[in-house]
Amino acid sequence: MTEHDTHADTRAAMQAYGRRARAAARLMRNASGRAKAAALLAMAELIEARADTLKQENARDLEAGRNSGLADAMLDRLTLNDKALAGMVNGLRQIAAMDDPVGSLGPTSIRPNGMKVAQMRVPLGVIGIIYESRPNVTIDAAALCLKSGNATILRGGSEAFHSNQALGAIIQQGLAQAGLPADAVQVVDTTDRAAVGEMITLTEYIDVIVPRGGKGLIARLSSEAKVPLIKHLDGNCHIYIDKAADPGKAHDIVVNAKTYRFGICGAVETLLVHADIAASQLPGIAATLVSKGVELRGCERTRAILPTTLPATEDDWLTEYLEPILAIRIVDNLDAAIAHIERYSSQHTESIVTEDLAAAARFQREVDSSSVYVNLPTCFADGFEYGLGAEIGISTNRLHARGPVGLEGLTTMKWVLTGEGQLRG
Repeated sequence: MTEHDTHADTRAAMQAYGRRARAAARLMRNASGRAKAAALLAMAELIEARADTLKQENARDLEAGRNSGLADAMLDRLTLNDKALAGMVNGLRQIAAMDDPVGSLGPTSIRPNGMKVAQMRVPLGVIGIIYESRPNVTIDAAALCLKSGNATILRGGSEAFHSNQALGAIIQQGLAQAGLPADAVQVVDTTDRAAVGEMITLTEYIDVIVPRGGKGLIARLSSEAKVPLIKHLDGNCHIYIDKAADPGKAHDIVVNAKTYRFGICGAVETLLVHADIAASQLPGIAATLVSKGVELRGCERTRAILPTTLPATEDDWLTEYLEPILAIRIVDNLDAAIAHIERYSSQHTESIVTEDLAAAARFQREVDSSSVYVNLPTCFADGFEYGLGAEIGISTNRLHARGPVGLEGLTTMKWVLTGEGQLRG
């Protein structure tokens, strides 16, 4: 078979996924909230019942990943252990219990002629998800798209192929048990990279693509996609320790934000510290981070306090490490901290540690990121933690959704007008 034939086969296969998804999307618009919840609860029970099988399939992916030299952060994202499976189950049940957004009406206004005008929340339609080594995304995405009345096509990375196929079988059985169309959630069964290129051009069948992966993947899709994207490029997250910070809070927040999990997009990558308290607070924070294996890189003022810290370069302020590395910069005031974030941030998640209410209010008002915290670690950047059940991704777009994208972010509004025969004169 020639390369041309292979490419044609891939194109035909992806178009078939698209046609089936579009047909399922029409059915899903009318799916009852009860049926959608039943499917999600069935999936949760199946994950619990098949935990051993899922871990066995995941072990195949992990072994292949180690043999191919997959980075530790990627292996961490790939792992399906008891905690990860429990998180999937909890997320499914939380989403099942949430109010169904589809069909809900906003405020109704009555025009002078008696005509009633309102907006109704409706599904986006067909959502394509392209992601790398995170099999939990298979369940999170399926659950959120299903609950919001969408059909979805899931294309996971080849490094998680066996895990994703096992989860896909569970999704299919859950849909069948609830009487919902099997094509409402389709897990692409090929590792051919050409499938991604085809998927992002299926404007006839797919309404939006949500990419979840590294900066290289997002940059490629941003350049090549014809289908609209909900995306973020990277998570270069910051914490600023204000001069009015509680030292204990500051220590614990920074350590948690960096070491909770190194490979997540909400991990803090740059620490900004007010000059007035740097000498008193930095040594303790640094000692704990170093004891946990974190490499520190700092500005000249930081290195004067922490002499063993490596010198930070301009690139360090711009980098999402996803590794046990933290850049540290001492700043003179809140204005300087905000200016640093404005210049270097990827507009993902930033946090201030302070007991000064005015400083906290300024930080939340002026920092232009999708999530802005006060006295919290940036690793809370997760839809489950926000009460969304799960997330389809974290968007740094300004349109159509921003921050963790949950159920409402996967719907849109249509105008619905009701009259009694009024005519326009």
